[in-house]
Amino acid sequence: MTSPVSTAELIRDQLRRSRLAAGLSQEEYGKRAHYSASMVSAVELGQVVPNHAYLSRADEVLGTGGLLVSLRELGRREGEPVWFRPWLEAERAATQLRCFGATMIPGLLQTADYARAVFRLDLGLTAERVEELVSARLERQVILDREHPPQLTAVIDESALHRFAEGCAGVMAGQLRHLVACARRPHISVHVLPQGVGLHAGLFGPFILGRSADGSWVGFLDNQTGGTAVDDINEVATLLGRWESLRSDALPRQQSIGLIEEIVKPWI
Repeated sequence: MTSPVSTAELIRDQLRRSRLAAGLSQEEYGKRAHYSASMVSAVELGQVVPNHAYLSRADEVLGTGGLLVSLRELGRREGEPVWFRPWLEAERAATQLRCFGATMIPGLLQTADYARAVFRLDLGLTAERVEELVSARLERQVILDREHPPQLTAVIDESALHRFAEGCAGVMAGQLRHLVACARRPHISVHVLPQGVGLHAGLFGPFILGRSADGSWVGFLDNQTGGTAVDDINEVATLLGRWESLRSDALPRQQSIGLIEEIVKPWI
């Protein structure tokens, strides 16, 4: 029995077939698409995951009628774990988002390198699957760049900011610099829950809440093997209560930014 072909493999195969059908070498195609031959080669070999701009340009140059972009959208959905998809629909429609990061930076604020390092902790994932998940995570963050983005407020336990160690210090430094840049955006507010707080409501675990245009709230709970979307009115009320407790214990916005900058300073 043959193994199923991933969407990423289909995209690479279609890119190569379409380029050859057009009678173009990698270098010739690169010149027309405004990419280097080494970039074209890396994409076709699976060493680089092509983004929307790359595939949109490929559709234009190769005359594939939007096929490659459509395959990427399919691949993005494939990259999202099935258990996460119900929450993603609510997240994309939310006008306000509130998230608590207990042990790591929330997904909406992660860099590609940080997300990649986190996914690699799961030894059951292939390198290709890791890249699919990283791409899906970055696609998820697109909602923050919309013309009318949701208002995102994040509370992050300070312990998540100190995970500097040999082999990952550079990744952490890049992540914290990115976090500061995000926190300075008008629609994003980041608050650090200082270590001196002691026991707090966030010890029950990370979560995220989304408020839709009609004023209703839904939540999502993370766990070791997946996650659960929450829409029961009583459970949502519990999460909102815990959120208020965490937010009141966290540092103000500017003080939080200052603390993050102090933490990353020795590593720059």
